[in-house]
Amino acid sequence: MSFAGRLVLRALLFSLAFAACARADDGSSHVLQTQDEGIALKLEMAVSRQFRDHEPVPLLAMAEDRGNEASRGISLGSGRTYLAQQELYMDALHSIAEGRPDDATDVLTRMIEQEPQHAGAWLDLAIIQCELGNAAEAERLFRIIEDRFSPPPGIQEVIAAHRAKGCHGWQARSQWSLMLGRGIDSNVNQGASSPNFSIGSGSSRVDLQLLPEYLPQHDQYTLLSAEYSRNLNKNGTVGFVQLRSRENDSLTRYNTTSLRFGIEHPWRIGDWGVRATGAAGFLTLGNQLYQKQGQIQVRVAPPLQLPDHFRFNVLTGLTRVQYATLANYDSNTIETGGLLAYQDNKTQVEASAGYLTDRGGTARLGGDRTGWFASIQGNVRVGNNLTGELGWSHQHWLSTSAYSPGLIDQIRRQDTELLRAALVVPIKPQHSLHIELRQVRNNENISIFQYNSQLLQVSWQWQNP
Repeated sequence: MSFAGRLVLRALLFSLAFAACARADDGSSHVLQTQDEGIALKLEMAVSRQFRDHEPVPLLAMAEDRGNEASRGISLGSGRTYLAQQELYMDALHSIAEGRPDDATDVLTRMIEQEPQHAGAWLDLAIIQCELGNAAEAERLFRIIEDRFSPPPGIQEVIAAHRAKGCHGWQARSQWSLMLGRGIDSNVNQGASSPNFSIGSGSSRVDLQLLPEYLPQHDQYTLLSAEYSRNLNKNGTVGFVQLRSRENDSLTRYNTTSLRFGIEHPWRIGDWGVRATGAAGFLTLGNQLYQKQGQIQVRVAPPLQLPDHFRFNVLTGLTRVQYATLANYDSNTIETGGLLAYQDNKTQVEASAGYLTDRGGTARLGGDRTGWFASIQGNVRVGNNLTGELGWSHQHWLSTSAYSPGLIDQIRRQDTELLRAALVVPIKPQHSLHIELRQVRNNENISIFQYNSQLLQVSWQWQNP
């Protein structure tokens, strides 16, 4: 996690502790303070995900329970009011974690109007104003906090740090990574598993054998990939570009280069979180343009009451693929599904599943397709430094008509399974070694399309802090 990320996380957790102090002084209950601890843990996870880092960050000590006696007299009405205010506050914290300071400012302003004694809201609003470059407003808010709440030493340090650094306004943040690797692939050309196949049916059936060039061919390769992302505005919009190039040692006609770029933007609609992504890409095969792609994807986070460390998103997307050298192969794929994720200080797991439909042109072989997908992937910190990664995915397709009437009369059924395992070894700050094993099994009822492949890759990654 970057220094800026740690500072944001520390300030947010301090503000929660500060809010708990203020409520304890006013006679709030022990139960409510315990809820604050849960909120702090959820927030830590959210901010850690935002900065794409799995390093555990120790939780700061929360305020001591100083209101047990008075808490017994809290009415049901005041409890409901508190819960409503906490929901509003969590909305603001989500906006902060997602990089939307303008939205957070609006929510925090409403929060302060409803609960003037919410110290955490005052502190968060002051920090946001400072980061937006509103120095005079930030200083006014800092003084109100000092005069009204008598903040503890930890909060005083946060305020002093922002004053010392100065309020220079919003600055775009960027992230980048570069990876260079070597690997060996058992089936570079996705050659058929069996050399035998047949065309026609009944008395017109003809048994044939594939030429050697259509059978599996192995080779070694060099991989270069780069990624770059940057904030485009102060309310969470991010632009990104990804480049990946693979050069085979001998089978150069199967060299590939892909370029993908796009924009991602988050926002909230009431209690619902929404993140939309638009992207475009190009793929070359053997130094010739092979494929063009456009994609729109939307993730929606409904306001569900989930156990700690869990989150759920509804996924939907449209992908348009055009083939530059193949006629009647273009496709339009719609996916709809869900994603359930778990994350704590050492482990992160994501599981997804959904429905697929693919609409092509009237002349496409096999016609339209329907299917489903499922995947689970995760990583876990092993010891103090190593990170292990495991992943499995399965995709099923079923065509609606015979693949090629008179030649291949079967309706194509495709099941593709991917298994992946990797080990990440930190070398020094910003540098790491990645060792990856991958196996693909493409099971089909039409033998010429069925293939298996195994891949071993060792790569070095350099990324900015």
